[in-house]
Amino acid sequence: MVLFERVGVVGAGLMGAGIAEVCAAAGCAVRIREVSEPALEAGMARIDASLSRAVERGRRSEGEKAEIAGRIHGTLDLADLSGCGAVIEAVVEDLATKREVLRALDDVCADAAFLATNTSSLSVTELGAATGRPERFVGMHFFNPVPVMRLVEVIRSPVTADATYQRACAFGEQLGKTVIRTGDAPGFVVNRLLVPYLLDAVRAVEEGIGSVPDIDEGMRLGCGHPMGPLTLLDFVGLDTTCAIAEIMVGELHERRFAPPPLLKRMVLAGLTGRKSGRGFYDYAVDPPRPLPGLGPARP
Repeated sequence: MVLFERVGVVGAGLMGAGIAEVCAAAGCAVRIREVSEPALEAGMARIDASLSRAVERGRRSEGEKAEIAGRIHGTLDLADLSGCGAVIEAVVEDLATKREVLRALDDVCADAAFLATNTSSLSVTELGAATGRPERFVGMHFFNPVPVMRLVEVIRSPVTADATYQRACAFGEQLGKTVIRTGDAPGFVVNRLLVPYLLDAVRAVEEGIGSVPDIDEGMRLGCGHPMGPLTLLDFVGLDTTCAIAEIMVGELHERRFAPPPLLKRMVLAGLTGRKSGRGFYDYAVDPPRPLPGLGPARP
């Protein structure tokens, strides 16, 4: 028996589409909402492509793909989520935008509905305050790509009811995820430890300590990491990491969380990683090669 038979997801980007897919795979009927028809079509295409890859790699059958896809229905109307027992907000990582969406959800969802935010760095307490149900509000930080990554951080605020928190953890397990529990602290567990490591890798490039491939190979082979920090930055998105770092340094006021100048310059230049085709590596060639011109600033 599924914990929530009907689940709503707000946002059909990389994270929202992935969350909708894993909810449907767990047996939930899913309503996924976007603000425009093109954005919704793009989100549904992401889900189809992800399921097709799972079939190609032998993780799903064609029948399973059809069943999962059949449980997902797109909408442009937030009111269509009113009958959902749980709704996960997965819009852009911006406090004002998330608060606006959550206030609207509070108006359309049933009083007993469970609300969650997929955030990697924003305060769950502050987001919950935008609703009239902070005791029934939690953070659920999924990792990209959601159908593949097995972890979810479940975050409680100081006013989250214990029953709500236990339901959220059980829901994460229902989705096939390993759940780690954390309170509402900047970066939670993973980003609190990961972001300074990634930023130090950028500083190592900036200061000429090592080349991009040498830094990556050093951490991959010397520490047994599956990929080096600069490759990982390209995968996550340099703009995403920079935004998370800005939030964390604003909260904690420690230099180790401050985005280095090189990272800021790359974001301004549109070098955001795989999604833009160039970051620390150029992905227009196969295999990707290090982007020239990175390293100590020269006149």
